[in-house]
Amino acid sequence: MQKPTKANALALLPLLVFLGIYLVGSIIANDFYKIPITVAGMAASIVAIAMTRHRTIAESIGDYSRGATDHNIMLMIWIFVLAGAFASSTKAMGAVDAIVDLTLRIVPEQFLPAGIFFAACFTSLSIGTSVGTIVALTPIATAISTQTGCSMPWIVAIVVGGALFGDNLSFISDTTIAATRTQECELRDKFRVNVRIVAPAALITLCIYLFTATDIAAPTPERIEGIKIIPYLLVLVTAIAGLNVMKVLLLGIVSTGVIGIATGSFGALEWCTGMGQGITGMGELIIITMLAGGLLELIRVNGGIDYLINLMTRHISGRRGAEGSIAALVCMANLCTANNTIAILSVGTIARDIADRFGIDRRRSASLLDTFSCLTQGVLPYGAQLLMAAGLTGLSPLNIIGYLYYPIIMGACAVLAIILRYPRKF
Repeated sequence: MQKPTKANALALLPLLVFLGIYLVGSIIANDFYKIPITVAGMAASIVAIAMTRHRTIAESIGDYSRGATDHNIMLMIWIFVLAGAFASSTKAMGAVDAIVDLTLRIVPEQFLPAGIFFAACFTSLSIGTSVGTIVALTPIATAISTQTGCSMPWIVAIVVGGALFGDNLSFISDTTIAATRTQECELRDKFRVNVRIVAPAALITLCIYLFTATDIAAPTPERIEGIKIIPYLLVLVTAIAGLNVMKVLLLGIVSTGVIGIATGSFGALEWCTGMGQGITGMGELIIITMLAGGLLELIRVNGGIDYLINLMTRHISGRRGAEGSIAALVCMANLCTANNTIAILSVGTIARDIADRFGIDRRRSASLLDTFSCLTQGVLPYGAQLLMAAGLTGLSPLNIIGYLYYPIIMGACAVLAIILRYPRKF
């Protein structure tokens, strides 16, 4: 493999092509989900191969392919495959409904705002997707608002905030997988750092909702199917205990099949179909992951990453500044892509190099990447989370943003974690 050349600003052109096509195209289309991000990635990859100097096309493609099939990239893809199968099969079994029903049953009505926030946190932590949580809980929040006359933007914002909590911390979340693999650290280690940063934000938000307690009535589920929550609990417990993430997800998939078939939720064929749909649903993410790996490898070979690191760290003399630059990088990428997972994949390698240069623990850099990407994604009016919540309620994303307490408090806690070097253990 060719050794990296000296720092070269021109090597960043493919990255600018990628962001330019996606950002400008989305603005022109007035929709950030009209332009396929895979097309932008393909165009940028072609530019990267074409502009590589002193190399034949075959050699450039070889470098690109090595980056796209790097050990960490392939491991990430296998995790995406298993996570997709697990998420889809548990949904087919009715596990998401079971979690929502359980939390609504155990939360007293007088603490309903806090209860909805807790339900959203627990659901998103279990299923690993903020959008899925919003889809599951927003109709309930809308019904409560209609029945009681409480502010719909306020109660929907509670759901969105809780959904972002789990998206940031869940072991099967795309952002967690991307952050840990790009930083080459373990899921449980990243969780231990990350939870110390965001738990105070969640507790402060919970207290706000407790002090706004009200007697509005929540729908009470007639029947709780607690057995269907077991796969999620197995995944959470075994992941925290340190079991390899591949084994964790396989255990979750097998337990879902056994419980689903035993309870009559689906047959063996439906179970396989559900897993297949989940794996297929990860297709675009898998493709863009490989495109990003190859693209960043050519940028590295041509000296672009060295240039960007030098630019971002030129006036930095300590770890606080380096951590701030990592946060700024992922926030800028997220603003351009409106997708927190893609943002992490885009700058993850650069963030790891900055972390290594300034002696930042990789578990900490993974936490910062995930936290600041979720912060940005959570307050983007054109992000999937707010667009989905708005679409389900007929509200404007801007109506909801004004009531989003958790993402703002989480961002403040993350900034304080950088300033105060907290948690000091890491």
